[in-house]
Amino acid sequence: MKKSFLALGLSLAMVLSACGGSETSNEASETEGSGESTTLRLAHSGSESHQYHIAAEKFKELVEEKTDGSVSVDIYPNATLGSEGEVVEQILDGSIDMTTVAADSSFANTVPAMNVFGIPYLFRDRDHIYNVLDGDIGQSLLDDVNERNMVGVGYWEVGFRHLTNNVREVHTPEDAQGLSVRVQPSPVWEAHMRELGANPTPVDFNELYSALDQGVVDGQENPLPTINSMKFYEVQNHVSLTAHTYSPAIVVMSNRAWDGLSEDQQAAVGEAVAEATSYQRDALLDMEEEILQTIKDSGVTVIEDPDREAFQVATENVAEVLSQQVPQELIEDISNVE
Repeated sequence: MKKSFLALGLSLAMVLSACGGSETSNEASETEGSGESTTLRLAHSGSESHQYHIAAEKFKELVEEKTDGSVSVDIYPNATLGSEGEVVEQILDGSIDMTTVAADSSFANTVPAMNVFGIPYLFRDRDHIYNVLDGDIGQSLLDDVNERNMVGVGYWEVGFRHLTNNVREVHTPEDAQGLSVRVQPSPVWEAHMRELGANPTPVDFNELYSALDQGVVDGQENPLPTINSMKFYEVQNHVSLTAHTYSPAIVVMSNRAWDGLSEDQQAAVGEAVAEATSYQRDALLDMEEEILQTIKDSGVTVIEDPDREAFQVATENVAEVLSQQVPQELIEDISNVE
């Protein structure tokens, strides 16, 4: 798996170095491919222990090593340069060099096909999702990103998402009815919660802890590493391991930053992103049991065996809401991946 993913990263880097971005600023054109020393500003909305940061730190280490320091990376966590939606806008206008965001978050408003990752129970397990992301489908989605005035470099991990709340234990879809649940600002998430009878409430990720603490929303849904790194377990009483969707973290660069790199530097960036992916996947898997125990030790009730089949049935119509954003062929192709 690691070798195949690294091969994809190398292939991606070489393809992108040949084509570059579709629309660049005058400044980018003047410095295209110079190969001079440069510092990439990588912004994300997670904490210093979040999945984003784990991968970003490894990427920084690897790319600086591979380029002998000609490419350095400054990481800006905790949404210090803006929310996920704001940072994507800054990638598009070239004022920030690089980011990683949940593909099915506000990013899906720019690249609609990324809504596919919000379809409930589309992915069977980790092997399935990794085979999708590391194969032709993952590459075709990156190609779609490249057509939107930015460069898709690869995928890191957010993870399989679970439902938390402060009101009651959630074992079945009926238990979720009436809960106000924070959702990411994209159509698939509003449809998802409505199918469960919950009330979808968009809240920026960097404001979510305080929204939970102040009772603005009853609950939220995120992977265990996110619940842990952002300390959501401090302000939630119940965690249901619904594993209803999987979110990849799309890694993107501005055209301006990408075109300022030499071909060798672009290749190094592609390799470093791919290697950071393998590193992060292994690290998060190793951490999972410890994270679950931390959540339990905090006094949170963990529902380890909710009725996932019932949740799947209750949300089976969500994909229909996305017919204008996500081609049926894409859904079928993902389902058919072994």
